[in-house]
Parts: sequence; structure tokens; C-alpha cells
Amino acid sequence: MDANPTLDQLQVFLAVAETGSFSAASRVLNRAQSVVSYTIGNLEAQLEMPLFERSGARQPKLTEAGKAMLTDARRIVADLQVMRARAKSIKQGLEAELSLALSVMVPSDAVVAELREFRDRFPSVSLNLNVGELGMVMEMVIAGKADIGIGGSILRQDDSLVMQKIGHSFMIPVAAAEHPLAKFGRPLTLADVREEVQMVVKDMSGLTKGRDFNVLSYKTWRVGDIATKHQLIKGGLGWGGLPASVAGKDIMNGSLVALDLQAYEQSQYPLYAMRRTANPLGPAGRWLIDAMERRLSTCPSHGDFKQMLGIESREALPQAAE
Repeated sequence: MDANPTLDQLQVFLAVAETGSFSAASRVLNRAQSVVSYTIGNLEAQLEMPLFERSGARQPKLTEAGKAMLTDARRIVADLQVMRARAKSIKQGLEAELSLALSVMVPSDAVVAELREFRDRFPSVSLNLNVGELGMVMEMVIAGKADIGIGGSILRQDDSLVMQKIGHSFMIPVAAAEHPLAKFGRPLTLADVREEVQMVVKDMSGLTKGRDFNVLSYKTWRVGDIATKHQLIKGGLGWGGLPASVAGKDIMNGSLVALDLQAYEQSQYPLYAMRRTANPLGPAGRWLIDAMERRLSTCPSHGDFKQMLGIESREALPQAAE
């Protein structure tokens, strides 16, 4: 018959191993020493191996088998403590799991900072994180695949969603330093970019089917995500718009050049938190939205960002996103 130790046996075993004696364990557990000894004896009988050396020593000493079992016992007891904490949290209304869909337009440093604090505040809440482009965020929330979505593209009005403005972001047209467009030394015209390859992210969600945003070139390469687009532009294979949070460091170190292209609509636009109306959030979800709003509402504005990078300021154009 397979061994089937009880939780109580494992806890007594840990108490003896950690205190160094049966008598000390009995005091910690508030049990008679005879009960502690009996419990360990039953555990050893179930496992069919001695856990402690008792003969010739004033204090019980773990056998080699006991040392191996000690690691397993600690893991099992720790897992049960996590389970108990999760059950208590659920009973108190705290989510067991939270699914979050993020647009690439949300600055990664803000995400990392707030998720670090989220982890410390809500250690029992599991997080399922998805990052994508354009309509993915809204589509996941509508479909119930994400509890919270944070993004900037409201591609359609939907009464099933609750929308909350929590910050802002913007796209900026860039090219690699060695790209021909980076060497003009003057503001670019539409004619300048028409024959150059433009990198464009395609929307895998299908919500923007048949619609293009800020696509100005006749030649386009369509990619599935912003990270690939970023690398291809840095490699000099084309030009395109990137979120300021993605392109900023490369512009500052000179590997990318911000293009002064009047035809490219790059004004500041809002970021929203969204959730389904029928899916009210628990404490962890509400905290996360509030924390992201505090963080994103203090991000530099479009004008401040351009001034920081030494990009000539010009009148803001209508809202758009590539």
C-alpha cells in the first residue's frame, strides 16, 4: 500500500527537525512529548524508513532518508499554506486570478513598476498577461478572455464595456540613422516617403480590417507585432511609427532618428482601461487600474517628449495611431 502521510504528521516532522528535539517540538506544538514521538513513529512506519537516528545520541539526528524527506515535507506544507491563503482571499472577495491585456503603446517601464508592486500587494493572485497591437486588447476584453484591457485604440463603441481614461501616449515616425530619410536635413514631404518601404503592424484581431492608420508609402512591409517592426526599422530596412516609449532610448542614443514629417499624424492620444460591464472587478483589479492611472497620468506629454529629444515643435495634428 502506498504511503499516505497526513498533513499533521508532516508538520510534526518539520517541528522536530527544526527544533532539534522531540521535547522542544512538543513545546512548540503544545503537545505531549509522547504524542510527538508516536506521530513520528507512525510516519516512519508509513514511509517504511527511519527519519531520525535515535540510538547513541542525546538529540535525534536526521537520517539521509530523513534529510531527503524534509525537503518534500517543507514543499508540501508551504503549498498548503498558499492554498489556504488563496481560499481566504477568495472568501474575502480577492480575485484568485486576473487576466490583463496590454497595448504595446503602454510604456513598459510603467508596466514593470506597477506589476512589481502588484506582486508584493497581492501575492496570492495569479496574473495572466497578454501584450498585443491595435484591436487585440478590446477584442480580448469583449470576448471575456481578459478581465482588464489597457490600450489606446477605441475601434468601436461597445455598450458592454466600461471605459476609463487613465493616461496618454503617442506615436512618432522614425528611421535608422543610416536610412536615406534620416539624412535629408530638412522637414520631409509626402513625396519624400512615398517610394520608401514603410513598416506597418497588421491587426491580428480583425477589428480594423480594411483600415490603415498613417500608412503613407506605396511600399509596405506588414509585420505581426511592434517588436519585429522596431528591429526592422533599427536595421535600416524601412521607416515607420513607433510608440514614444519604445523609440525614445534609441532616439537619444542616435540609433534611430525622429523624422520631421508633417503628413504623419503623431499627436498625443488617450490610453484607456476597459472591462466588461458584466464583470465587476475585485480589489486587485481595482487597485491595478488606479495604480496604472497614477503612473500614466504623469508621463511626459507629446510636446515635452519632443522638447526633451530636441525635435522641433509643431502644431498638433488630429488623433491617429499606426
